[in-house]
Amino acid sequence: MMQSDNNEQTIIQHLEALREMLIKSVAAIALLSPLGFYLAPKCINFIIKNSVPESIGKLHYFSPMEVFIIQLKAGLIIAFVIAFPYIVYQVKNFVGPALYENEKKFLSWLVTLATLLFAAGSAFCLFIILPLIINFSASFSSSQLEATLSIENFLNLAAAMMLAFGIMFQFPLGVLICVKFGLVSVETLKHARPYIIVLILILAAIFTPPDVVSQLMLGIPTWLLFEAGLAAAAVIEKS
Repeated sequence: MMQSDNNEQTIIQHLEALREMLIKSVAAIALLSPLGFYLAPKCINFIIKNSVPESIGKLHYFSPMEVFIIQLKAGLIIAFVIAFPYIVYQVKNFVGPALYENEKKFLSWLVTLATLLFAAGSAFCLFIILPLIINFSASFSSSQLEATLSIENFLNLAAAMMLAFGIMFQFPLGVLICVKFGLVSVETLKHARPYIIVLILILAAIFTPPDVVSQLMLGIPTWLLFEAGLAAAAVIEKS
């Protein structure tokens, strides 16, 4: 009976710690929201400037509140991005007591690498892939057809594509984790390379618009990152 009470108390303590972590994380986003709303128009203009070719002309909006709502959404996203290091710190404090010192160091390294890879994938999409997609779309214009792109459609596409590239750029991290924890060997991954490439192409087809160009532009860098992760995993496996 005593053991049962201790277990129940431990679960309650964990739930309390989880609740405290979530409250602090949400509070940080809420406090940073005004800054996010202030930066939202500047960030939206930056994305448009670097991703929409001059051949498209200006973007359009089709309802009175459309731009305002977009800026609110963008402001919350920006607030989350700014608060992300603090949120990670709270998560580390929550799971920290259950980890050994070497596991804490590995977790810190993992979060840092994941953040850098996500930022690299999003930047690659923003500066290279999005302009290619918009140019490809504009190529269909003719004397009978004119491209009229709304700001909502463009930003939804930009957000979805940047998220997709950020996620797919985590591929080498997945390889390192699997090898580090002994879930699979480097040799097995090498033998499975053709199937993994097919999987990458399938995921690229799911995450991108239905055209071969954007699918390959996501699939090829992801495959190269997989090869880089495989090389790094081979070093880890030998050490």
